[in-house]
Amino acid sequence: MLSSLICATLVVLAMPSLGRAQTPNFQGKTMTIIVGTGAGDLYDLYARAIALFMGKYLPGNPNVLVQNMPGAGHMIAANYVYNVAKPDGLTLGAINAGLYFEQLIGRAEVKFDWTKYSWIGNATKSPQVLYMRADSPFKTIEDVRSAKEPPKCGTTGLGNMGNLVPKLLEETVSAKFNMVSGYQGGNEIDLAVERGEIQCRSLSTEAYFSREPFHTWRRNGFSRELVQGGRVRIEKLANVPTIYELLDKFKTPEPGRRLAVALLASGEFHRPYMAPPKMRPELVKTLRDAFNKTMKDPEFLAETKKKRLDIDATTGDDVESLTKEAMSQSPEVIERLKRMMGK
Repeated sequence: MLSSLICATLVVLAMPSLGRAQTPNFQGKTMTIIVGTGAGDLYDLYARAIALFMGKYLPGNPNVLVQNMPGAGHMIAANYVYNVAKPDGLTLGAINAGLYFEQLIGRAEVKFDWTKYSWIGNATKSPQVLYMRADSPFKTIEDVRSAKEPPKCGTTGLGNMGNLVPKLLEETVSAKFNMVSGYQGGNEIDLAVERGEIQCRSLSTEAYFSREPFHTWRRNGFSRELVQGGRVRIEKLANVPTIYELLDKFKTPEPGRRLAVALLASGEFHRPYMAPPKMRPELVKTLRDAFNKTMKDPEFLAETKKKRLDIDATTGDDVESLTKEAMSQSPEVIERLKRMMGK
């Protein structure tokens, strides 16, 4: 009887400590955010703003530091977070959302499974927008579809979204474009538009609404937005149709719709934060909760506004769902994607 009572007492005494063992605690520890670019890039600026505030929402209030790991278009950082970093909650990655393309088309350099990262959240969205010179005859996508001579759009290369979005419109709604590639960067493309060498370009809304020459172009009516890449219209482009609306309008078959999802998802989780795979569920939840609270912190929002960093956050649950949707593609869709990227 006495031995049974002693055993029961020990079990009861052990229960709180077991509960504490399951509760993540970061006291006295340091969390590191691995950024796939060098210092000063937007990925770096976002990560450093988050690092200033996220620690106060984690149990034990750890220090949060940023480590830059540039190279191979974020591939080095992505492979590091997936294969080297421990799933202990002390390492996050701030990686280019477009890297999932590389897995879809079977790049040998990919040493990760995009769907198996522990997704923590996304700081902002940045769907694509395709602009056109306003003095061109192409006022709508319908004009592009019916044109005898397609408009000329500039791009830096085949794998760039500046090329892929016009190609997607060709594949899905029969809007033809004459793609002019080989430009060194966006500034060169915009200069070519000003000179009248080309008429259009696709780029992120983040870039389009954050710098020149676009502020002046919009103010002077030099450019017109024809289509945007998000699932819903953003406030700044309230009168511009989405690609998804065009898919409905022109009754695009399901493979074309899946292709759109595969290509455009990166704009929906534009600044994602992930942790290594195989992380304990309660640890993932703790990190997600801290990230969500950071995204709503008034001081954080004031800091990002001062640095002109847009915040339009997505929860880790939503990023995880969208990631699985983007990666769940048939061989037919993957082959179309490869062809569009020149593979």
